[in-house]
Amino acid sequence: MKIAIAGSGALGCGFGYLLQKNGEDVTLLDNWQDHIEAISTNGLHITVNGKEDNQKMTICKPDELKEEMDAIFVFTKSMGLKPMMKKIAHVIGANTKVICLLNGLGHLKTLEAYVEKKNIIMGTTVWTAGIDAPGVTHFKGQGPVELQNADPNEKEAALEIVKVLKSSGLYGVYSEDVNYTTWRKACINGTMNALCALLDSTIDKVFASSTIDSMLTGIVSEFSAVAKLQDDITLDVDETVAYLKDVASSVGAHYPSMHQDLANNRPTEIDFLNGAVAEASNRLGIQAPICQKITDLIHAKEDILGISALTN
Repeated sequence: MKIAIAGSGALGCGFGYLLQKNGEDVTLLDNWQDHIEAISTNGLHITVNGKEDNQKMTICKPDELKEEMDAIFVFTKSMGLKPMMKKIAHVIGANTKVICLLNGLGHLKTLEAYVEKKNIIMGTTVWTAGIDAPGVTHFKGQGPVELQNADPNEKEAALEIVKVLKSSGLYGVYSEDVNYTTWRKACINGTMNALCALLDSTIDKVFASSTIDSMLTGIVSEFSAVAKLQDDITLDVDETVAYLKDVASSVGAHYPSMHQDLANNRPTEIDFLNGAVAEASNRLGIQAPICQKITDLIHAKEDILGISALTN
């Protein structure tokens, strides 16, 4: 299968590496020139669950890819999805499957402007990753990667991708309700990512704090209220909080992506997480003061660091 990884940061490199090791024809796509040069010259140096390896991989800028792909895994930041789709539109054929594993909410609407709904596969993953230097990454986790077609009549296409992920060690599973798992994953990012970014700490230390129960319950309650009113998704608050703690215990001493973004002077995805909940709450006539405050604080930190928003 000819596969492009659209957005080859830490997660994208991890997926691309394991897919290529499984025998797939993988091309990494990215805009970071130093990263491209490092991988092109020295290969991808990656540590997967503590095991180091170096793998020669094809990498180029998105608009340099010429060949139509069988499948494209999208791993951009949320605000980078539209610019990426514009750059790769020329390699999306009538049967190209686009698999979206982005953090955040509202990405299906963006994808539908570039891809037929029957070819869109939405999903979530709880793998964690980080970039240590250009061309040097680490990748950690045990999955799963949950997938479901945007068009319910196209289940077989998602099952084919699930099979490829399973054989690659990425633990793909078919989801009967990816909207639910998307909202639950958004709760992970809206708590772990946002709190670690604001508190400048790893997940294990934040979740060991004396106020963690109150913080998690407050944030998840607001996500749950919007999920129900907007998408008719039921998120049990207590159950979700317990799930978040379980995920945190398995991840441990990790700086999540939003913390990594601020540390590297990159804009965050806060507007597609807590910000999206705050915006939707206003539209729905309810309140989400905690998510609004978290969004304001993250943007204030971006301003202090002189980080400019990524534009379309």
